[in-house]
Amino acid sequence: MRLLKNTCAKTLALVLGVVGVTSLSQAGTLEDRIESGETIRLGFAAAPPWAYAGDDGSARGFVNGIAVDVLKRMGYTNIEPVLTDWSSLIPSLKARRVDIVTGGMYIIKARCENMDFSDPIGAFGDTFVVPKGNPKNLETYQDLIDQKLTMVAPSGYNTLADARDAGVPSSNIMEVPGTTEALAALRAGRTDAVPINVLEAKHAADMDENFDISDPEVFVGREKQVVGIGFRPEDSAFREAFNKALKDYMGSDEMMATVTPDEYIKAFLPTGQTTEAACKSD
Repeated sequence: MRLLKNTCAKTLALVLGVVGVTSLSQAGTLEDRIESGETIRLGFAAAPPWAYAGDDGSARGFVNGIAVDVLKRMGYTNIEPVLTDWSSLIPSLKARRVDIVTGGMYIIKARCENMDFSDPIGAFGDTFVVPKGNPKNLETYQDLIDQKLTMVAPSGYNTLADARDAGVPSSNIMEVPGTTEALAALRAGRTDAVPINVLEAKHAADMDENFDISDPEVFVGREKQVVGIGFRPEDSAFREAFNKALKDYMGSDEMMATVTPDEYIKAFLPTGQTTEAACKSD
């Protein structure tokens, strides 16, 4: 009987030990994960040209390209792409299902309250994706209001709040999981416009002859927003090292060779904007 008790006690101790190690690994920093031989998991949604999965499942898009290049400069190559819904990116980071968010998120106050951002990797504005020829001449949120039209945008996109702030009735705003669903609604005639960032809008129009974009210079929304790469607050040391490598990388020939195929041009480079200032913006 004593032998049985001793065996059970040892087994329980072993199980608890394994669980303890696993818990520590899950609760530790990204540096702890790397030191234990685990991958660096990049979390992103299907939002070309910002981020998307290649035919082979690889992390594609210019935000992923920037992240991968900078991580390589830091000496890290054991990288794992994790494709998820846009609305799941920050929850996945907080739940430790991914380690870095490379979805191409604008740096705004609400997001800064839930994760930390790298220094800006670009500055961009918004516009509408509309049916071919822009038959209803949509250029601003006020046009939607005046014509009592509807719009759709992915969950978590700043354009949802921007539209409400501009006075578009909530009943005329649809929210869907991602860009794919938003464009499908426009293609099917279930909505009149998709307000998204200029790069996604241009990509959508280039890829589908049924779409056009409104004039970005006429669109009335927020000022150009800066975009960053997301980290957990407890990974601040890793983020600071990332920023150090990013500083030398931004605007380099290496960077432009990586991002140009995904429609990023030098005009999108940040011009003095900071993450600290962007985090104060709604």
